[in-house]
Amino acid sequence: MTEERTRPAGAGTAPWARPERAGGAAGHRPSRRLAGVDAARGLALVGMIAVHTLPWFDEETGEPTLSWVLFGGHSSALFATLAGVSLAFTTGGRTPHTGRRRTASRWAQAGRAGIIALVGFLLGFLVIPFDNILVYYGVFFLLAIPFLGLRIRYLLLSAALFALLAPALMLWALNHLPVNDYGNPSLLELVTEPGSVLAHLLLTGSYPALPWMTFVCAGIAIGRMDLADRRVQAGLAAVGAVLALAAWGAATLALRLGGQAAIAAATPGMSAEEIADVVVFGADATLPTSTAWWLLVPGPHTNTPFALVLSLGLAVSALGLFLMLPRAVDRVLTPLTAMGSMTFTLYVIHLLVMWLELFWDAPYPWFWGQILAFGLVAVLWQRSLGQGPLEKLVSRSTKAIARRVLARGSDDSTPTAPPLR
Repeated sequence: MTEERTRPAGAGTAPWARPERAGGAAGHRPSRRLAGVDAARGLALVGMIAVHTLPWFDEETGEPTLSWVLFGGHSSALFATLAGVSLAFTTGGRTPHTGRRRTASRWAQAGRAGIIALVGFLLGFLVIPFDNILVYYGVFFLLAIPFLGLRIRYLLLSAALFALLAPALMLWALNHLPVNDYGNPSLLELVTEPGSVLAHLLLTGSYPALPWMTFVCAGIAIGRMDLADRRVQAGLAAVGAVLALAAWGAATLALRLGGQAAIAAATPGMSAEEIADVVVFGADATLPTSTAWWLLVPGPHTNTPFALVLSLGLAVSALGLFLMLPRAVDRVLTPLTAMGSMTFTLYVIHLLVMWLELFWDAPYPWFWGQILAFGLVAVLWQRSLGQGPLEKLVSRSTKAIARRVLARGSDDSTPTAPPLR
């Protein structure tokens, strides 16, 4: 175990493109369906804070901590999946926009992507001790635009193809494209090295957009379903659990039946313990590229097929469970739901808190301090002011873009599409 492991280097994100609330008025209570989505998003935020703040492993045994097992790599995947769900909600839900409204929705999503990415690039000027997903998030939204009109079956097929093919393309890119350690790219790198930054965001960075479209496409498909239906909710919980268990079991079996030996033979510079660390904790920077056998590894943020499907399964299962617990969400999990309703704002605040780097010597107080403060602020803000400040910025900007597009032509004659299957 290297000393670097004591400093978490990257996980977690926030799905700021949450479903639009009617009016966003103070005191507005979301529907139970949306409250379940917000609660799942709140859990993802808690997991991100845990991964960034708490130790990854026990210093005496070297074993991963419970917080790492639960959230390492998985909280950010949950955020990305919920981003897809939100994209579906904001583009018509079960009946996707068509005609001029579809065009307006696509331009609005492009505007949303630009705002999120801009905030991320501006934060790139700060030396933050872990990876900031905001810029990648903007790319997710841009790449998702062509998929917004697809039927559920084709969205799921797209997710499967991204999970299967994009990791191999990533491995090729890591071998053939320049891999720059930007940390978090800023506007300066975007202007001076646009090609390199683009490669970083699409394939060689911590949250490469092409593999991560697995989560986004699956999330859009879920958002097109009837999430108020108890059978759909139970199905999500069950199917997600099966996917996660299958991915973990298949990866473990493949590694034991020769995969780990093949990796060791092709990577003589790494010890067996270091290879095992990648399986449990993920790679220190990017996935090693000495052999394609590395694609069997299910470690967090390795972005292999097994890692993607494992995290996706856990994300889908978690969402299904939250949707099945409406009373608990309403009565017990109010702070979690409130946090999930303004994750863009809270994530940026979290980045600024971590930028101070005061948490290394007291991780647990800093973790619980953030959770309690964010929960209190979110509840009070939601009840008195509605949307969070950054959420309101995104909402007003995207609505203005949509209005301008709609003003160019009438949408009255545009037929309504049937629910997608």
